[in-house]
Amino acid sequence: MIAKAPIDQRMAAIVQPVIEDLGFELVRLRLMSGKRMTLQIMAERPDGTIEVEDCAEISRTVSAVLDVEDPIESEYTLEVSSPGIDRPLTRLTDFDRWGGHEAKLETTDLIDGRRRFKGILCGTEKTEVLIEIDEGTIGLEFDWLSDAKLVLTDDLIRESLRRSKREFNAEDYDEVVETDDEPSEDGPNMKEDA
Repeated sequence: MIAKAPIDQRMAAIVQPVIEDLGFELVRLRLMSGKRMTLQIMAERPDGTIEVEDCAEISRTVSAVLDVEDPIESEYTLEVSSPGIDRPLTRLTDFDRWGGHEAKLETTDLIDGRRRFKGILCGTEKTEVLIEIDEGTIGLEFDWLSDAKLVLTDDLIRESLRRSKREFNAEDYDEVVETDDEPSEDGPNMKEDA
């Protein structure tokens, strides 16, 4: 589900090795039409994090490769982003990583009279995605899924914040320079109410 349509799959074959060489994983790629075509790439580090600077690096590198390969005939916009909190689940490993959280799954064909399933992810078993729905825990073959996405909940937000916290590393920041300037009695940039 990283790339669904044939054009998306061709694009993924070009950009995925580039993204992996940079130390990231491709989460999803979609070429979307509209007034102007948009090539949307979602990526992250293996630990699930990504920074704005990382997106810029991926964008510059992928853009250079696409300029050479020239797989899209018309003009397009390249959009590189994180998967977000209510992220799409596109790889079998995503269902294990996000087990215990609520998700919406959609299948290509009807399964027992339905295509949409909403419930708590229970990981995977071989090639099946396990999800606890009202009727109990069921397994859906990963290949049957046409779409899968986490549901935005307070628990998911807390978990995402917990996962995004990195240890402070002073080398990641500029040196702090102290000056002889003394702050005013009211403190820096404080104004009196008029």
